[in-house]
Amino acid sequence: MSGVILNIVTVLVGTAIGLLFGNLITERFRQIAFLAIGACTIGFGVIMTVGGFGDLRATDVGTLALLVPVFSLVIGALLGEALRIEQRLESVGSWMQKRMQPRSQEVDASAAEAADQADTENTAATTAANATAPTDTASTTRRHAFIEGYMTATILFCVGAMTFLGSIQAGLGDPSVLYLKSLLDGISAVALACALGIGVGFSAVSILLIQGSLALLGMFFGDFFTPAIIASMDLVGGIMLIALGIEIIGIHKMKVANMLPALLVAMLFGWLLS
Repeated sequence: MSGVILNIVTVLVGTAIGLLFGNLITERFRQIAFLAIGACTIGFGVIMTVGGFGDLRATDVGTLALLVPVFSLVIGALLGEALRIEQRLESVGSWMQKRMQPRSQEVDASAAEAADQADTENTAATTAANATAPTDTASTTRRHAFIEGYMTATILFCVGAMTFLGSIQAGLGDPSVLYLKSLLDGISAVALACALGIGVGFSAVSILLIQGSLALLGMFFGDFFTPAIIASMDLVGGIMLIALGIEIIGIHKMKVANMLPALLVAMLFGWLLS
């Protein structure tokens, strides 16, 4: 589990660095850094997709390899949409943000609600409500940034070959892949925290749950993860990273979180076809 713990530490440290020095970076440079992260994510996704397809084709799956991502992503996306995974993750992020909200902001929000109720009674209450509107707008903006930071970092750090292969290998006693992933995630966390704030750091909770669980699976069921299963997850995970990169850059909202069940479907296909 040392690799999982190191990954969590590097993400937290990277987030802290991004928050400390983020104010020294202008919005123009934050945006270009964020676009660079999106471009790199697409690049990593392409590399994973090509590598996963080649590895899967070399197994007993053979020419059926092309069908794995199609069925996995379609079925997985439908399941994710039915389960409303992205909406639930947003709710988790919103809950975390509210737990962090200073008491003074809660009082301000309560005062704003009271002012809205009194708006129909007198003009003075209307004026008070208008005065608190900027605070409410700023609070909503911070909440959206927190949720976006949490979800983007969670998907970026927890989807991909390094996450699954590295965590499983760590459970088998070889954390070397997770050590490398930790370094990359720490660097990415700096750039993400500069643009999206403290929500990036809370992805450490997701890392603990997902990578910790995979490490335990590798520890107890390592023989189950055949080359075909790992290659199937690499192939589907690579396409998901490409979709995430498209979303980060702002080309289109891809709802990548709803595609997460595709990884389990890919695992099933890899097992059945091999």
